[in-house]
Amino acid sequence: MDNFTAALKAAGFKGETDDSATAKDFYSHDASLFELRPELIVSPTDTDDVKVLIKTINAERANSPNLSVTARSAGTDMSGGAINDSIIADFNKHFTKITSVSSQSAQVQPGVFYRDFEVETLKQHALLPPFPASRDLCTVGGMVNNNSGGEKSLEFGKTEKFVNELKVVFADGNEYSVKPLNKAGLDAKIAQNDYEGNLYKELYKLIEANYDKIKAAKPHVSKNSTGYKLWDVWDRETGIFDMTQIIIGAQGTLGFTTDINFRLVPSTPHSGSLVIFLKSTDDLGSLINKVMTHKPATFEGFDNYTLILSIKLFFSFHKLIGWKETIKLAFQLIPDALLLFRGIPKMVLLAEFTGATPEEVSQKVSALRADMKEFKHECLFENDDTEQKQRKFQIMRRSSFQLLRSKVKDKHTAPYIDDFVINPEYLPQFLPELRVIIKKYKLLATIAGHMGDGNFHIIPLMKLEEKDEREKLQPSMREVNELVLKYKGSLSGEHNDGLVRGPWLEEMYGKEIVELFKKTKVIFDPNHIFNPHKKANATWDYSFSHVRDHF
Repeated sequence: MDNFTAALKAAGFKGETDDSATAKDFYSHDASLFELRPELIVSPTDTDDVKVLIKTINAERANSPNLSVTARSAGTDMSGGAINDSIIADFNKHFTKITSVSSQSAQVQPGVFYRDFEVETLKQHALLPPFPASRDLCTVGGMVNNNSGGEKSLEFGKTEKFVNELKVVFADGNEYSVKPLNKAGLDAKIAQNDYEGNLYKELYKLIEANYDKIKAAKPHVSKNSTGYKLWDVWDRETGIFDMTQIIIGAQGTLGFTTDINFRLVPSTPHSGSLVIFLKSTDDLGSLINKVMTHKPATFEGFDNYTLILSIKLFFSFHKLIGWKETIKLAFQLIPDALLLFRGIPKMVLLAEFTGATPEEVSQKVSALRADMKEFKHECLFENDDTEQKQRKFQIMRRSSFQLLRSKVKDKHTAPYIDDFVINPEYLPQFLPELRVIIKKYKLLATIAGHMGDGNFHIIPLMKLEEKDEREKLQPSMREVNELVLKYKGSLSGEHNDGLVRGPWLEEMYGKEIVELFKKTKVIFDPNHIFNPHKKANATWDYSFSHVRDHF
């Protein structure tokens, strides 16, 4: 990499470069179960640096044909999408500017942490609602490139609905503005007869020639982060061609996002939750349907094992929320311990409501509580807490994965069946069949997710250093994936394909649609310099050969 680094600096790259063993070790992992050790880490200072980086890679590939680059911000990706064995471009160091925030929109760079961005939007009484559970750890660039969603996606949808415009550096090493165009605007782009025009022309030709097949391939689920969103780019009925939709969720495999204009929504000043302790899950399907008639703002849940571990690891919360809030949380939990002494519930469900006044929230929660009497489960009303803002069971739900990653003795989180979506009407049949598979492979697994849209996060705890444990990965994943597809679900609602689900796209979409995904990649990235071996170009042999064997 010395020759490349010299060429990069000679071309005018101003940012830092690092090939130390410490840096390589740090960047070899994200939040997935994979490991790829890079040869070089670069930190571009601005868009000009990104342009120089891409142009230098293109120029040096004649000497080093395996050169490639992966964008990374916070490194919280759970699919292996933020690691590479060549070059990592760290956007979290310098691309951290919040240019403007109003009550309706915001201009921001991709390396900004969502937690910092939210502070500024709330000053305008506005919110970017599709934040994931890792809201305190992730960046807005990761949200765009994974098409992230979370608890508020039930009400507002995912990131794909909140991007007005993107700036992207494509494979020619130049930056372009990407936003929705009407047909006249599309025709004007195509008529440019240059690199940008060719992108629009080739993508339009691909979609138009396969229009009906592509539209039919769109998964009929509440949310989906698999494949390339070809079905949302061109719509004959509206006459809108929106290239942002192919960049959103592409995991940086088609180009690098350098700036984002988001649409924001008004923040609601008050909220409250009904916490439902399920003694059994036999009536889960009908209970979910009943809750949904009340139109909750969010509807979350986690299983008994997550609850038990959260209690066991309780004082580790201070690392996430501070000692003051941990002590406050402990006192808040004391009255609710009486409920838990009656028996650990099978699941804890959290139906949250928002409103303009505390009274409005209280009325909504009380109405749901009255409807829950027929199910004979224990219920608890958590009031709005403007000082803490996150109530106790919400903290457990949001923080469970982060705690498990660092605190469960000799077992480690293995997120490989962690993000599927099943339409809620199928859950009464699906969940028992899922439990059979988990039991068959003796997986110690926590279950949490978004009950209202059937998006479940199954996080097995495994000793991947052991051969017997590693050998469970492929067969258990195949059985779970086949079960998900049997019930017409999606293999990923939020966490995307990366290394872990890319190899399974053909099972979900069929060979013909996956070929269209691969052609899309070639249109944007003919030399495959952007984030290789991910999404439609992933193979299980490659992915499995890079599963971590030490932690």
